[in-house]
Amino acid sequence: MPGPELLIPFLLTALLLSITPGPGMLYMAAQTVGRGRKAGLYSAIGTHLASYLHILAAAFGLSLVLETVPLAYFTVKLIGAGYLIWLGLRFLLTSGEVSTEAATASATPHLKALKESFVVELTNPKSALFFIAFLPQFTDPSAGFPLWAQIILLGIVANLIFSAAETLSVLFTDQVSTLVKSSRSGALWMRRAAGSIMIALGLKLLASER
Repeated sequence: MPGPELLIPFLLTALLLSITPGPGMLYMAAQTVGRGRKAGLYSAIGTHLASYLHILAAAFGLSLVLETVPLAYFTVKLIGAGYLIWLGLRFLLTSGEVSTEAATASATPHLKALKESFVVELTNPKSALFFIAFLPQFTDPSAGFPLWAQIILLGIVANLIFSAAETLSVLFTDQVSTLVKSSRSGALWMRRAAGSIMIALGLKLLASER
């Protein structure tokens, strides 16, 4: 493994990145607002699991395809953006069904949130490129571990840090949204806000450059 001179900057950087608001936190906030705390937590789990695939891709160079083949990058971006926009439209079009899904016994809402967040993260080319750009900076070619193993281990640590921050973000969002959802009209507007956030994230991804 890399020595302290690399591990300490790595941990500090990962911590700073984890508390910096970004599209991932906004997406989980939207899930929390639209479906409740449990859905928000499951969306964090889905993102966490999909990130491991990005970490493996970074370790074995698969993410280089997205970096070097413009058509592959554009295709993945198009799929991811389209999926986000579709999710947002679903929230908006079903906004009349104001229900406290988080309070029901059904597991469907949060399991759906897990699946959706897994797909959203997996089809986000920027996440893939982030790991391939971030993790190798803190590897040590002279260490006893091969580079691919170092990248995987560093990726696991970073992913756990990111997920911890996202979980705290979900809990905070739930506290705020619960106050607003105390009225029927408040719940309706929160669901509309969730759909709008997802559509905005999709459009942002679609319009973004590498």
